Amino acid sequence: MAKKPRGPLPSKQEILKFIAANPGMVGKREIAKAFNVAPAERVALKGLLREMKREGELQPASAGTQRLLPTGTLPEICMADILRQTRDGDLVARPVEWTGEGDPPQIDLSNSGGRSRELGAVGIGDRVLVRIRQAGSHRYQGRIIRVLEQREQPVLGLYSITEEGEGRLQPTDRKLRHEFLIAPEDAGKAKPGELVVAQPLPGRRFGLRSARVTEVIGHAEDPRALSLIAIHTHGIPTAFSAEAMREAEAAKPVTPKDREDLRPVPLITIDPEDARDHDDAVFAEPDTDPNNPGGWHAIVAIADVAHYVRPHSGLDREARARGNSTYFPDRVVPMLPEALSADLCSLIENKDRASLAVHLWFDAEGNKRRHKFVRAIIRVAAGLHYAQVQQAIDGAADEGAAPWLESVLKPLYACHAALNRARQARQPLSITSDERRVVLAPNGAIAAIRPRQSLLAHQVIEDFMIAANVAAAEELEKHRTPCMYRVHEPPSPDKVDSLRRFLETLDLRLAKGQVLRPHHFNRILEAVQQSEHMRLVNTVVLRTQMQAYYSANNQGHFGLNLARYAHFTSPIRRYSDVLVHRGLVSALRLGPDGLTDEDRASFDNIAEHISFTERRSMLAERDSLDRFVAAFMAEHEGADFAAHITSVNRFGLFVELDETGADGFVPMSALGDDYYMHDEARHALVGRRTKKRFRLGDAVMVRLVEATPVTGGLRFELLNAYGQTTGSNRPPRKQQPGKPQNVKLPKPKKPKPGRPAGIRTGKKQKNR
Repeated sequence: MAKKPRGPLPSKQEILKFIAANPGMVGKREIAKAFNVAPAERVALKGLLREMKREGELQPASAGTQRLLPTGTLPEICMADILRQTRDGDLVARPVEWTGEGDPPQIDLSNSGGRSRELGAVGIGDRVLVRIRQAGSHRYQGRIIRVLEQREQPVLGLYSITEEGEGRLQPTDRKLRHEFLIAPEDAGKAKPGELVVAQPLPGRRFGLRSARVTEVIGHAEDPRALSLIAIHTHGIPTAFSAEAMREAEAAKPVTPKDREDLRPVPLITIDPEDARDHDDAVFAEPDTDPNNPGGWHAIVAIADVAHYVRPHSGLDREARARGNSTYFPDRVVPMLPEALSADLCSLIENKDRASLAVHLWFDAEGNKRRHKFVRAIIRVAAGLHYAQVQQAIDGAADEGAAPWLESVLKPLYACHAALNRARQARQPLSITSDERRVVLAPNGAIAAIRPRQSLLAHQVIEDFMIAANVAAAEELEKHRTPCMYRVHEPPSPDKVDSLRRFLETLDLRLAKGQVLRPHHFNRILEAVQQSEHMRLVNTVVLRTQMQAYYSANNQGHFGLNLARYAHFTSPIRRYSDVLVHRGLVSALRLGPDGLTDEDRASFDNIAEHISFTERRSMLAERDSLDRFVAAFMAEHEGADFAAHITSVNRFGLFVELDETGADGFVPMSALGDDYYMHDEARHALVGRRTKKRFRLGDAVMVRLVEATPVTGGLRFELLNAYGQTTGSNRPPRKQQPGKPQNVKLPKPKKPKPGRPAGIRTGKKQKNR
């Protein structure tokens, strides 16, 4: 075979392309061989590579090596900081040094978490040395070589002084079961009863560890401190940069120029009575198209946040870092400064506001025929709340809703009746869920804990929002524009198998050997609708489902039974929606403030980040609610309550009070003088000697032993168990605390058929 003739020096573009195709494997020798550079030209090649390094086009693959990488890629060995942990328990890191454009890439450290003999415990905030390889555009995979620096996290807790005069810190985190010693010189200005932040100190191998107070939060008895605990514990950002604040204060209202003028349309907002922002308005009317008899034309107008939050701005950096707003009983930590979130972006009654709106046309059965997105200027005709709207529809309109009953509200409900027919035909997952809310007195004290209302008005708005979200995803796909999808994957096979085995104990069957769809689960839920097992089965089916998340890749939404879905309707409080708005602006050429190349290149990283911030906010909100509930229940220690079992494990039972929805724990020691075995398949604890059984969903009577607002913990003891299989609501007879009633458990009865339970989770749809 004839040798390839000697060629001239390759161009810079050819060299960069070759190195990019073989990352970390290429040096001068490999380039010379690949391009058949003559020996006489190799000195010139060396000079060309030196010039490319000097101009910032190339960099060494690692220290002390001749191998090369294009600038803007990571070397095969680098330092990285651990950022977070994924749903699967893997760690995600960010390089310490990054010379490329845009956000630093993320490094997936699969199987690097936990404890190993070589590395010790690796956690969030640690700095590590990693060996990596490229795993796609702007993504790397790696493994930890060495832990360089482990950062012990500060501890939030309640400061107190013992009778002996020793300072103590009781952590607010229930997972930290030990106290810390606070020496007088380390207490700073902290006073007993105050919440403080303390940094653990090195040393003291035996006994309590020492810590130093670094910040005083406030007095623990102040109800406002309960939210601050959750904010600090979960690292929710609260302060905006000076740049972002300047940009927010300088923002101005829009004019009708280059916008569709929808101000004559009587759009209305329907929100919770205590809503802190208003990002969507709706309107519906019969379609005048003769080819669409019985059809409807609807408008969903959304706050045009993308007009104000421009790429590369301080506002954009702050919104991306937060990912979303976080809502507490007494406050909101907004994604955007209040000048925007509560004013200029909020769709306030009788104020001109910028909007990205979608016109939707439906047929008589609620199927979407077409849609059209426009940038508009709107003026909300009325700001109403759910109960007010529902009362008006039910014939008790107040002065705020009455003027709009015939012209707006009744057409909205009539259009929704068509949408609901399409929803029933689609068969989304239909799980009943209960929510609770904290009612605060004017002085900030907790007045009551009540369940959230479930009204048809909630479903009306939810279905309009879902239709708009689907239209946004379809429009971006049509124009081949990146879309931040809201993904909800089908349940994992392992979870489905576990559910199937559990249902068999109730003589229920879940389809086997076929692809499961939401309607398969709905049939199970329908079968137990009127039975004693309804709460139990709803809980287990819900826990079988996967958690929704954001992704640049479409995998559908299982729960809603939709092929494509994105979040478009809440850009004031979700960064995902801002990106969807920018995508629509780019795709439809609606302005200069659409997606940037940086946005497009960072979509995978942003998706992972905002999925993390969403979970962080959910945990913080839940923790805060638990603490508010514990503060409310602290006045009722020693009282007895009707409850039901919500979780079973080998340490005891978790219960939820029927009246308030408060959650608490019944330790194994409070179940009586027997040894209980955990029957995981049946979600039950079974006494080895007495055969007493405590099962998920069982009705029980409990006594509140201890309420700890600082940690949000409630501890109960079991009085007895009643109605475990019969569903009886008859109160139990008086028994001694800790002595559960011995109930003979008959075989489960054949469940009665019933109608499906509807989802009533309200308009905001945080987890969808």
